Amino acid sequence: MEDRSIFEREMRQIQEIRDLDLEELQVEEVEESSSDDDDATVPAGSQSNVATMPDELTFNTTLASLHTYLGEVEDTHHRLSFLDVGAVHLLPLFYLEGVVLFPEATLPLRVIQPSFIAAIERALTQADRDAPLKIGVVRLFRGPANPRFRFSTTGTTAEIRQFRRLEDGSLNAVTRGQQRFHLKRCWIDAEGVPCGEVQIIHEDLPLRTPDDAFGKLPSSSYLGINSGTHPSEYPHVKLLASAGEDDGSDDHSEESFESALSLPERTLHHSLIGACYESDSKDGSTCSDDDELQCDSEINMDMLDHDGIASSVELKSKFVNASCHSERNLTSARQSCSSSFSLSQRRPADRHHGVSKAFWPYWVYRMYDSYSLAQRVAEMWKRIVGAPAMDDLLTKPDILSFQIASKIPVSEATRQELLDIDGVSYRLRREIEILECFDRIRCKICQTIIARRSDMLVMSADGPLAAYVNPYGCVHEIMTLCRTSGIALTGRPVTEYSWFPGYAWTIANCGACNTQMGWLFTATNKKLKPKLFWGIRSSQVADDLS
Repeated sequence: MEDRSIFEREMRQIQEIRDLDLEELQVEEVEESSSDDDDATVPAGSQSNVATMPDELTFNTTLASLHTYLGEVEDTHHRLSFLDVGAVHLLPLFYLEGVVLFPEATLPLRVIQPSFIAAIERALTQADRDAPLKIGVVRLFRGPANPRFRFSTTGTTAEIRQFRRLEDGSLNAVTRGQQRFHLKRCWIDAEGVPCGEVQIIHEDLPLRTPDDAFGKLPSSSYLGINSGTHPSEYPHVKLLASAGEDDGSDDHSEESFESALSLPERTLHHSLIGACYESDSKDGSTCSDDDELQCDSEINMDMLDHDGIASSVELKSKFVNASCHSERNLTSARQSCSSSFSLSQRRPADRHHGVSKAFWPYWVYRMYDSYSLAQRVAEMWKRIVGAPAMDDLLTKPDILSFQIASKIPVSEATRQELLDIDGVSYRLRREIEILECFDRIRCKICQTIIARRSDMLVMSADGPLAAYVNPYGCVHEIMTLCRTSGIALTGRPVTEYSWFPGYAWTIANCGACNTQMGWLFTATNKKLKPKLFWGIRSSQVADDLS
């Protein structure tokens, strides 16, 4: 039943494409922009190109994600399968310049090179073996000092979902990323097939705050909750109250906890708790963003293990040393704890938790709680990018981290960095940092600013950045923008092999260094909005996260 609905939806989308083809294909001339005209226009060869954000988007963004320019492709109808984690597998290898493939991301291929055709054929013929319909995809790049090509050590397996053999011997295929791997070694075998020995990476489970990290909750009056307030308005209270319920034993009581502490540890523990209560009793206490950053920076990353929890041995050493400078360190600790708790005055959800049984306050655990980070990054994505929404993946932080990484419109080097990161929490934290500081889009060669974050325009169901392949087999990951500056156009608009049905493309170069930055897409009929937009190659974008 589900397959039938998918088929019917695809048929409707194909009919929409045919309707677009029946429209008048006269490409509208792009005239010089005027202050009296709301529609942005760009003359060929212009150095200042601005397109006004449309009030209404009439283009069906699902059409671009179908890659209809590849023609009719047949489904492989193969059951989804995964390779054994930690095992070493031999796979046909694809090395692509300017492309970083993530799990769950789509990668279209136009295969015309004999070696890559042989790689696809081998993947198709070994469908009943250990790696059915699988290829390995790694990024090919040039080093900053060495112009020779190099392979990234982390790649992604891709399953062939659709393919089509053409009369000239070439192949069209649509693949989907599945599992990350470490590239052990690669070579070309006697049949001319690029091969790789890959080890599938074990993905860590998303981290949660330990249930026994906090004691019993204070009274509702201490939490600032009115007696008439419905519990559903404070989900953290219910969650952490269950973590602090008495199970009939004294193993987790405050007395047993303190009895296990040394004298210096107990002294600092009492001072921290006292400072927290003192801070909470203050009305209207606030903390600046600089104070918040200072609080976060006081956490020594070397003291946190992979679970985001401090080592007890290192903690003990830290607090024993602190006792030698008790007055100064205790004052600093009170200030740090006061700052962290005053943050809860601005963010009520942060303060609904019990007293920490460990030396670290609640916000430290929250820094590495995958589900809290997933909520934060999804909210940032909705505010900055908008589509596609990530709310459905809040219960799957690992998948959400890959989805964000595959769609975030930054350079390929930054996206490769995200692929290299092991650990869901660490990847989510890095994505939050990128979303916070990413603003300017620069030319990789001359550093000219060509656009800003606010210029992003989502023209595909895959998001503001997606992969497309041209007739010559080159895969390009492009970010779509509603406006640019410092871009010059070369040639006339072309309607053939357009990645966006109903739009013609024109080559766009950097006006300063003449590097090809991407393409200008202009509507071929008056019904489509936006009238024009830009596709900028991520491989030509500089790392600018300052």
